[in-house]
Amino acid sequence: MSAPQSLTEVRARIDALDDELIRLLADRQRLVRTAAIFKTDEQAVRAPGRVEQVVELARDRATAAGLEPAVAEAVWRAMIGAFINLELDEHATRQRGSQGSGGDAAESTGLDGDSTGSVRLSAR
Repeated sequence: MSAPQSLTEVRARIDALDDELIRLLADRQRLVRTAAIFKTDEQAVRAPGRVEQVVELARDRATAAGLEPAVAEAVWRAMIGAFINLELDEHATRQRGSQGSGGDAAESTGLDGDSTGSVRLSAR
């Protein structure tokens, strides 16, 4: 692929990559939701050892691919944090459902920040 010749072309290529990233993240979300079925409690969802393993692997792969490892780590930690919060919300919903609370499903999902800078999915 030749080098972009204008800012417009750079942006178009970034937009195309973003489209691919969205598709890949949707695939990852489907797998995360499947994994959640096998996890029985919050500790299994949070799995700090697994998080560190995945982040380290991302840093190694980033180095091999020419991506700054710190960028990969920041992106992976944010992504993992968002998916952990999604799993926790789904576990809470399943637990409420199994307790017969009769609560309605969330009509929409939004993002809320917390004091640590993490992004948390929340029902609105």
